Amino acid sequence: MIGEQPPREKADFIPWLPFLTLLLREILRFLRVSVQTVLTPIITASLYLFVFGATLGDRISVVEGFSYAQFVIPGLILMGVINNSFANTSSSLFMARYLGNIVDLLVTPITAPQFILAYTLAAMLRGLLVGVVVWVISMLFAPLPWIHPLLALLMACLSSFLFAQVGLLAAIFSDTFDELSMYSNFVILPLIYLGGVFYPISILPSEWEFLSRLNPLLYLIDGFRHAILGVGDTPLSTAFGIAGLIALGLFVGTTILVHLGYRLRS
Repeated sequence: MIGEQPPREKADFIPWLPFLTLLLREILRFLRVSVQTVLTPIITASLYLFVFGATLGDRISVVEGFSYAQFVIPGLILMGVINNSFANTSSSLFMARYLGNIVDLLVTPITAPQFILAYTLAAMLRGLLVGVVVWVISMLFAPLPWIHPLLALLMACLSSFLFAQVGLLAAIFSDTFDELSMYSNFVILPLIYLGGVFYPISILPSEWEFLSRLNPLLYLIDGFRHAILGVGDTPLSTAFGIAGLIALGLFVGTTILVHLGYRLRS
């Protein structure tokens, strides 16, 4: 019959096989060393929860109607998500470049977006897994109201996606392990600590509040907290808008670099 499409062959689905294989490999990679990739950050976050939840939780309050523990827990959850999403993509891609097996991936029939999404989804799984466990542990210290749970989940996913892209970029531009660690120690951690994890920017002097609003992580952390507690320093629409634009820009930039093979083939 004219115009009728021929039966689809199984071979039509082969282009997705490299993507699924790479995704599975990345998931198994961090699960194989779960003590380092999952358990260690959970223990670190638990120590933060003990310090700020058990010792200061009910003694001070920086937001009316909420204890300090309730204020700080969303930031600690998102900090775990961000750090582990970044660490997963940055370490995996950098090791592939360092060991030279990145060449094997570049010759497979996988597109740049598929390549990036495989690394990104595995990183998001690790980051969100750590975040969920931190949240479960935090229930021992203070309950959270979860005013907008779906928005909170969306912001966590968006933050994880964003920092998975940052991790890929760090791995592409780093030549040594020291350079790679600099991104985490001298860029990401300071931005997290100055992004309102432990204090609302509304209590800062006006000039410092203005500088804090230039920090992109403020919108991730405050947006996540706002979705959980129902109060924040920035409107949810602003937080999601800025986070979404940054994530999209990073994804496009990473896709272009991977498509060109920039610093991947050498």
